Amino acid sequence: MNAIGRVALVTGGGKGIGAAIAARLKADGAKVAITGRDVEALLRVAAATGALPVVADVTDAAATDRAVAEIEAALGPIEILVLNAGIAPGARLADTDDATWERVFAVNVTAPFRLTRALLPRMAKRGWGRVVYVASNAGLTGYAFTSAYSASKHAVIGLMRSLAVEFAKSQVTVNAVCPGFVDTEMASRAVQNIVDKTKRAHDDARKALEDLSPQKRLMTSEEVAHLVAMLATDGARGINGQAIALDGGQTMR
Repeated sequence: MNAIGRVALVTGGGKGIGAAIAARLKADGAKVAITGRDVEALLRVAAATGALPVVADVTDAAATDRAVAEIEAALGPIEILVLNAGIAPGARLADTDDATWERVFAVNVTAPFRLTRALLPRMAKRGWGRVVYVASNAGLTGYAFTSAYSASKHAVIGLMRSLAVEFAKSQVTVNAVCPGFVDTEMASRAVQNIVDKTKRAHDDARKALEDLSPQKRLMTSEEVAHLVAMLATDGARGINGQAIALDGGQTMR
């Protein structure tokens, strides 16, 4: 991979997929910064990878502006933007209140939009850049009891496609990776939610998620990181405007 010397920002970089992406980009030679709200989690990833930790809530526009300024002062202009921070509450439609809907869209859609708006035009002006949204295969199909989450991921994919066309003549690409269930804390919460609502055994609930994939398994954070790292290379310059499923073939059914 040829991310050597490139400056990368990974939001939600303190755990799970974000931590794996940070580790992979760092191993590929990028200068990596990670943001998130959990100070201890950020420091653990920073200690393990050498990434620059910057505490920031992505829904706080002023905080993210300060974070970008701090990162660029320390590392240089951001060239690889990985928008990974997200939340995935599950509820029936009747139980999805306005506050939940607005919070999901604030984290999953508005925050990535603001960061992209701040950084993508500058990448284009400099003549190189990569923007990668960590979406979900829920943005390609949908899951029951996830109306807010699925709608937000559809929105992110729509945003990505629009920007890919708008900036196609620049040397910036804009893509989305769309994992199925990944073996992270988020998947563990989904399993527990199944247990709580259906009274099924924990192993049966986990198997229900695994069985969604034709490969009968959860994806791994490292697989997502591999795909993101590939999209961040010079060789991926022809991949633009794509929502790439990483789910063992689930969305091919």
